[in-house]
Amino acid sequence: MRIQTLQASIPRFASALLLSVILALGAMTAARAIEVGEVQSPGGLKAWLVEDYTVPIITVSVHFRGGSTQDPVGKEGMANLLSALFDEGAGPYDSKTFQARIEKLGIELGYSDGRDGFSGMLRTLRDDRADAFEMMRLSLTDLHFEPDAVGRMRSALQAGIIRRAGQARTKASEALRASVFGEHPYARPTRGTVESLASITPEDLRQHFGRIFARDNLTVSVVGAISAEETAKMLDAVFGALPAKADLIPVPQAQMRFGETIRITERTPQAIVAMAFPGVTRASPEFFAAYLANHILGGGTFSSRLYNEVREKRGLAYSVSSSMASYDHAAYISAGTGTRADSVAKTLEVMRGEIARMAESGPTQEELDAAKKYVIGSYAIRNLDTTSKVASALTSMQTENLGIDYIERRRDLISAVTLVQVREAARKLLGVEPTVVVVGPENS
Repeated sequence: MRIQTLQASIPRFASALLLSVILALGAMTAARAIEVGEVQSPGGLKAWLVEDYTVPIITVSVHFRGGSTQDPVGKEGMANLLSALFDEGAGPYDSKTFQARIEKLGIELGYSDGRDGFSGMLRTLRDDRADAFEMMRLSLTDLHFEPDAVGRMRSALQAGIIRRAGQARTKASEALRASVFGEHPYARPTRGTVESLASITPEDLRQHFGRIFARDNLTVSVVGAISAEETAKMLDAVFGALPAKADLIPVPQAQMRFGETIRITERTPQAIVAMAFPGVTRASPEFFAAYLANHILGGGTFSSRLYNEVREKRGLAYSVSSSMASYDHAAYISAGTGTRADSVAKTLEVMRGEIARMAESGPTQEELDAAKKYVIGSYAIRNLDTTSKVASALTSMQTENLGIDYIERRRDLISAVTLVQVREAARKLLGVEPTVVVVGPENS
């Protein structure tokens, strides 16, 4: 998944803001609470807005539901290829002219694809907002899909696929997803394959673009030096010409399978170990209980149980962790590490043992208190210390239906989780026989 970031030259953008950013970068979140409002345009488009004039920057975050789950069978990688073409010519500008204008204006404009949607981000100085908004409009309504540009981007993506194909981590990830998700779209490679990308034509991309990018499929967040009235006008100017309705292929809930053990022979000095357990979606009332359980198990890195048992006590791996992936139609917890080929059996034994202990008895109250403190305290640093992060957070809050006051409520939601709830989540999710994938030498 390529993320295009078209950056301004230092004299144009960075120098103008350097001093003010140094002085005020964290002022928006450190000095006061974030006040989120909803704006509706005359044309009926909505956005969440945080006005902040600390620095003269405007950030616009957008999201369109769809992503790689909408890739046609046999044309996997469609979304990935599409995301690589947003700066390859639009409106009156060919590829070079479009990119040169972005640089001259001193703005940042980029898009990326995910499994469930496309995300985009525009950052501009307030003085350049009219031109910046126009460039975003062109990128969303009048892409060229020139055969030469499609061919260049396809070749670049194919080269990346070939480069990663021999990597043990790539093989482990692909095998894990194939086992857990079966025939579901989540099992398919988001980057596609060399063959599937070769089958995608400019017309395929044009039609796919028309199906996904529509007003009813759009989420917008705006943060920075812009008023509600200006935001309302911008919404209609930038997004008003999009089709009214998207044409999405329905995606079913994934029927996930666990319990399979897969060994892939790879001639490498280090083996990759990966496991998968059930998770919970973001909409589940059990989400924070499961999130905290995973944090204690392996999400907390230096403080996690897996880190302490596998690395600190036994030196079996440099790093080991777990994470919970929550998609629109599935969720799972994964745990993994890289270890010496002759240490695979011991590493698996230790990981399984620690996961089993978490499932059987859960965390201690002390562990839970520490996890809550970290998860609450790290949120602002990770999500709210720049206008770009705030805009992305607001967009996620909208797409996940968390409510406009989620930032204010989040601390209380986490604080309210009980030890009984976390232990029950650990028992329910980690008590399942996991899918296990080992990639390494034959005797690993």
